[in-house]
Amino acid sequence: MIVVVALTVCGALIGALWAWIAPPIHTITALTRSGERVDAFLGAEADNLFVAAAMMIGLLVMLAVVAAVAVWQWRAHRGPVLATALWVGLVAAGAAAAGVGAVLAHWRYGTPDRGVALTPQNRVHYFTEAPGVFVGHGPLQIAVTLLLPAALAALMYSVLAAAAPRDDLGAWPAVDDRWQHAPQPVGPAF
Repeated sequence: MIVVVALTVCGALIGALWAWIAPPIHTITALTRSGERVDAFLGAEADNLFVAAAMMIGLLVMLAVVAAVAVWQWRAHRGPVLATALWVGLVAAGAAAAGVGAVLAHWRYGTPDRGVALTPQNRVHYFTEAPGVFVGHGPLQIAVTLLLPAALAALMYSVLAAAAPRDDLGAWPAVDDRWQHAPQPVGPAF
């Protein structure tokens, strides 16, 4: 439970960091000479839709790697329960990061009013809008964003477990079973 709560708090902090460093998207709404309304991105601002989502995934992957190593250091509780807490905590961290990041980014940049009145005298209106947290809005893209860091942390934890030289994964108290399997003298051997 401690691991899940700690990772969720770290996810919320990552969401706040992401909202601070994620690039905004600058768009324009214009009225053409024929009276048609056109929406467009300024310059290469459309790239920021991908860059911001990739930054969120990168921050969550960084948390996953650090969390897997940090959880492995908790020797007394090594095993499947801690591995489960690790991936559950990272899914919760991803959800917290996405939620906090989206709320803070929308609070910072606001929601653009696409229904702004354009007239022949005022043909252009510029917007700054918040970047997206996910690469797409489909359930698969959201699931991949939430599960990828958890899967990488579980893989890293399993590699550490496979590399452990002892069957108890080095947990405390150490079990020294060398002498339990040693041959015991039965009696005189003549």
